[in-house]
Amino acid sequence: MAVLDKDGVRLTIDEAVATVTLTNPAKRNAQSPALWRALAEAGQLLPGSVRVVVLRGEGKSFSAGLDRQAFTPEGFDGEPSFIDLARGDDGVLDATIAEYQAAFTWWRRGDIVSIAAVQGHAIGAGFQLALACDLRIVADDAQFAMRETSLGLVPDLTGTHPLVNLVGYARALEICATGRFVHADEAERVGLANLVVPGGQLDGAARDLAAALLAAPRDAVIETKVLLQGAAGRSAEEQRTAERAAQGRRLRDLAGIGD
Repeated sequence: MAVLDKDGVRLTIDEAVATVTLTNPAKRNAQSPALWRALAEAGQLLPGSVRVVVLRGEGKSFSAGLDRQAFTPEGFDGEPSFIDLARGDDGVLDATIAEYQAAFTWWRRGDIVSIAAVQGHAIGAGFQLALACDLRIVADDAQFAMRETSLGLVPDLTGTHPLVNLVGYARALEICATGRFVHADEAERVGLANLVVPGGQLDGAARDLAAALLAAPRDAVIETKVLLQGAAGRSAEEQRTAERAAQGRRLRDLAGIGD
C-alpha cells in the first residue's frame, strides 16, 4: 500500500526498503513545483526502519526534466509562474528556489542509502534528481543531459556539487555548458553510473543492490557513509582521526559497551 501517492510521486515501503516512483509516464515524468513538494514530503514520511530508498520512474523515461509549462506566462495552476518570480522580490525568489531544492537534498541523509534506477531520458531536473542519490544503476538506453545552460539558466537543483565530485570540474563544465547527451556507456566509464544493465533487468538490479546494502549492519554502513561523505573536505590527518573515532565507536558497540 502506498504511503504517499500524489502529484506524480508514489512512496511505498517494504520493511527496510522504500521505493519512490515518478508516476507520470505520459509526460515522461516531467517535473513541477507540486512534484517537488511531494518528493520532499516523501523524505519526511520515511519511518526509521528504512535503510535503502530506491528512486525510479514509470514508463520509457526516468524524467525528461522540468515541465516547460513553467516558462509560460500562466505557469502551473495555483503556482507563481517563473516569470512572476523573476520579477518579484529577491528574498522571495531565493526562498522559493530553496523550497524546490528540498526535494533533492534528503537523498544523501546519513541514515539511508539511496539508489536511482534510471532508464531513457534523465534531462535537466531529471539528471539532477539522479545525481541527488548516493548510487545510480542505469539501463543501457539511459541518456543524461544538463540542458539548463542551453536555456540561459544554471543547474540549481543541487546537481552541480555531486556532478563535480563524480566526474571532476573540467568534464562537469563541458557536460553542463554544451548540454550534450551522456549515454549509458560513458556514464559508467566516467563514474556517473555504478552499473549499466539491459533495460529489462533494471528493477531487478536495483533490488539486488538494495539487498546487498542490507546485508551489512546498519550502524557500520552509516558510519562508513559519513566517513566517505566528509573525506573530500578533510586533510589526510583529519580523515585518519575521523576513521579512528568511528572505529572506536564500532568496537565499543560490538563489545556491548557503546552509548
